[in-house]
Amino acid sequence: MTFNLHIHALDPHKSTLQLEGRLDAMTFGEFDREAEKVLQQMATGSTLVLDLSSLEYISSAGLRSIAKARKHMRARDGHTLLLNPQLQVRKVFDIVKAVPIKEIFQNMQELDEYLDQIQRRMLGEGEEVE
Repeated sequence: MTFNLHIHALDPHKSTLQLEGRLDAMTFGEFDREAEKVLQQMATGSTLVLDLSSLEYISSAGLRSIAKARKHMRARDGHTLLLNPQLQVRKVFDIVKAVPIKEIFQNMQELDEYLDQIQRRMLGEGEEVE
């Protein structure tokens, strides 16, 4: 299986990348090149969502690529959130503790509720989100 990256909702404040197939030693370079184009357009304090619903496999090279994207977003006071990882991919993240559990969401509703809480906190309207 190959790797495909689909860019959805490209916006300087919240962009979504859908990863499909295998993110491994053979495909991480493609992810890095395409993600870099998106990352350069992201505003300070923005959110990058990685939709993993179609990602079937991730290797250590893929983990490094996602860590690189997360580091870039943190340097801009932004967030990287993972959406709907398949069971086997989520297990890899759990084992290596590559991403804090609070940044992994099982579906779009969970993600939207989290983003709503953040915005309410910024406006002083809601409870604290860690």
